[in-house]
Amino acid sequence: MAQNSSTVSPAPTSQSSAATLANRLRNFLIVMVAVVLSLAVFLGLQGQTVTASLETQAKAAVPLETALVNGKPTLMEFYADWCTSCQAMADDLETLKQTYGERVNFVMLNVDNSKWLPEILSYRVDGIPHFVFLNQAGDAIASAIGEQPRPILATNLDALVAGEALPYAQASGQTSSFSSPVSAQGQTDPRSHGSQVVN
Repeated sequence: MAQNSSTVSPAPTSQSSAATLANRLRNFLIVMVAVVLSLAVFLGLQGQTVTASLETQAKAAVPLETALVNGKPTLMEFYADWCTSCQAMADDLETLKQTYGERVNFVMLNVDNSKWLPEILSYRVDGIPHFVFLNQAGDAIASAIGEQPRPILATNLDALVAGEALPYAQASGQTSSFSSPVSAQGQTDPRSHGSQVVN
């Protein structure tokens, strides 16, 4: 009778298969930890960097009360932490503040703070960012609504410091929608009561 001439490979030892399984499990865990950490860093930088930048800028901003009496021209910004257009401009405004901060007041008013409601109504803020340029006496001379390129703002600030007409007054760009909790249209001027009389 002929013997079976095929060779059978020896079965893997349980020790080598356990080592292979352990290496695969360890590699899988390393990859998963790296993915989770990368995702956490990415999301952390996306969400907090800009918001923290707006918060930091607002804390370092000149208080409105000071800006109105210190004899320097002012760039007043109405903003909100959730405003994507405000976030997009944060770095440019920080750069402008470093350049013009000695000559111009930079004021930031958060539209989510009801304390600023009189100013929101007075300057007719209906989109943010909303910039108001005030002369040395604190009078509003121009405004810009929405995202503005840094060179446009810089040119306006140069004119503001020189006491000249702003070349880009009434500029508009992309805004984040905002509606005041109180409408200025609902208010009546007590001096206009005679205009309501019908003959």
